Amino acid sequence: MTPGAADLRARAESASAHLPGLILSAERLAAVVAPGAHGLRRAGPGEDFWQYRPASQGDSARSIDWRRSARSDAQFVRDREAQTAQAVGLWVSAGQGMGYAGAPDRPAKGARAQLLALALGMVLLRGGEKVGLLGQPPRAGRAQAERLAQGLLAAQAGAGDGDAPEAQALRPHQRLVILSDFLTDPDWVAVLLARAASMGVTGVLMQVLDPDEENFPYAGAVDFRSVSGALRHDSRDAAGLRQAYLDRLAARRDWLRDRAQGAGWHFGHHATDHAPAVALGWLHRVLGG
Repeated sequence: MTPGAADLRARAESASAHLPGLILSAERLAAVVAPGAHGLRRAGPGEDFWQYRPASQGDSARSIDWRRSARSDAQFVRDREAQTAQAVGLWVSAGQGMGYAGAPDRPAKGARAQLLALALGMVLLRGGEKVGLLGQPPRAGRAQAERLAQGLLAAQAGAGDGDAPEAQALRPHQRLVILSDFLTDPDWVAVLLARAASMGVTGVLMQVLDPDEENFPYAGAVDFRSVSGALRHDSRDAAGLRQAYLDRLAARRDWLRDRAQGAGWHFGHHATDHAPAVALGWLHRVLGG
């Protein structure tokens, strides 16, 4: 067996060992969110009210809303909002920085991001939507959840602390969910969102951080190192860096939020010591908004 094949087999076996646990955890998390088809904001077959419009030639008497029409001299039709299955792409950063956990009782950022992505995929699949990892064909059905889990666990960690999704993998009018810590060079975000806007792609940026990265609870002499070892800073007064760090984190979030909103996307953040159900509910809500 060649070294490359041996490495691939080892990674496959490792992913398989964690597969049942990830699926079970995601199923439990997905159970707290009610699935449903997403509206298209146009008239069509569906269950939800969208708007009243003046009746026109071709509307049958059965389509007239007589209660609304009684309040004016005109007749009105009650339109419902079209609903249909949508293709949703998921991408979770495999940068080495996502392997960070500030305490043994907290999950690594990458593990939490994988859990959120898979649970969201399960909720969307229950609602009849097509879901896939970015760059792979989106599919519907129960079996797709296991394919998503396998793909998430089989992803190979990148060489650096951060990575970026391939902008060429975008497909017109899909919805996309990006989960990352967004702590490394964010220039790729602007490139991705510009291409997404040109293709009618909308979605969500979700920043996942460890609480130590949120709060910077360090003091005294601290040797800071990135997970990949590419970055290092030896400080004799870590507490003196706290405010500057928090200011830069806030600026990074403002930048991400502004870029997301400018492209018609949403931006949110989640700390790994918070309940994942809250983040999942938010993701599902804004993805359908």
